[in-house]
This record gives sequence, structure tokens and C-alpha cells, in this order.
Amino acid sequence: MNLPPLGLDLAKLKFNACLVRAGGKLRHKIFPNNPEGFSQLSDWLKKQGVKQVHACMEATGTYGDSLATYLHEQDHLVSVVNPAAIKAYAQSHLSRTKTDRVEAALIAGFCGERRPPAWRPLEREVQELQALVRRLESLTEMRTMEENRLSSGISVEAVGESVEELLAHLAEQIKKTEALIRAHIEDSCAQTSSFDSA
Repeated sequence: MNLPPLGLDLAKLKFNACLVRAGGKLRHKIFPNNPEGFSQLSDWLKKQGVKQVHACMEATGTYGDSLATYLHEQDHLVSVVNPAAIKAYAQSHLSRTKTDRVEAALIAGFCGERRPPAWRPLEREVQELQALVRRLESLTEMRTMEENRLSSGISVEAVGESVEELLAHLAEQIKKTEALIRAHIEDSCAQTSSFDSA
């Protein structure tokens, strides 16, 4: 079944949508990248007379996770593709213009021509673990930055004290996050072994 392609170009605060209609006619609209914007997208698709789409977006870290999950839950086919695939597609079509609107249209064209595979959201436990690991990485990076600042020599005593206090707080948060990760893994393993023995 060939569903109408919907190209989505994502940013932190908004996303551009490009729907390819019958005959190749393009419809564009910008939405806020939040649950209200997702609902507005659904309403817009209904106004376009579309019940189901093949939505395609680039894998852009966390900007598209919620939208991809929302569309999947609304029974749309969703593809999350490597940005390099879209870039290669754009080059093959000699597209040099780089605006959000053009990017959304390119993604829609890629989706219509290449029909990328369906994406499925990670299981809830995996999403939670992924979020905890990302948080641990962020905390570790912040600690390294502050350690570097401290070792570079701070001439103002109050600033040095502030950095040391922040380092102590970061150490505490890192320890807590590591404990949460361990507990999460142990809980997941316990659930798996009780499921396997059932």
C-alpha cells in the first residue's frame, strides 16, 4: 500500500512538514515541536483528507523522538533515517538550497521514492535506560569542564569555591545516576528471568 509521503524537518522548537499529495502536489506547514504541535499536525492531515501517511524524518538525536512516537501511536508508518541518506538523495537531485521548507520537501521526496523501512519505538525500559545513560554522559562532561576550569588556575577565591561546590554536587549527581542505572538494569534482568521461568 503506497501511503502519501510526509517529510518532516525537525528543529528544537518547531518542525516543517511537507505532504506529497496525488499528482505530486506539495503542501507545507510549520508546527511547534511539542504535543500541541503534534495534535495540530493530525488536524492538518485530516483537513488534507489524509488518514494515514508514511512519515519520514532524519535521526536528529532527541528532537524527533516524541513526534516519531506520537505518529507511530496514531497508526502512521514512520521512518527515521540517517541524515547522510537524505544528503546523498539531495546531491543526486542537484539540490543546493538549504531551507527548512526545502529540506522537508527533500525528505518527503526521499520517502516517496526510496520507501525507507518502518521505525518502531524502543521498549519503555530501553528508553528509560537510554535517558539515564545520556544524563550520566552530560553530568560527566560538566564535571570535566569544571575540573579543567579549576586546574587552569582561578584567581578569584569565590569563583574557586563555587567551582568546588559545583564539583561536589556533580559528583553526588553522578553517583545517584550510576545507582539508578544499576537498579534499572537489575530490575530489567529480574523481570526477564521471571518471564523466562514462567
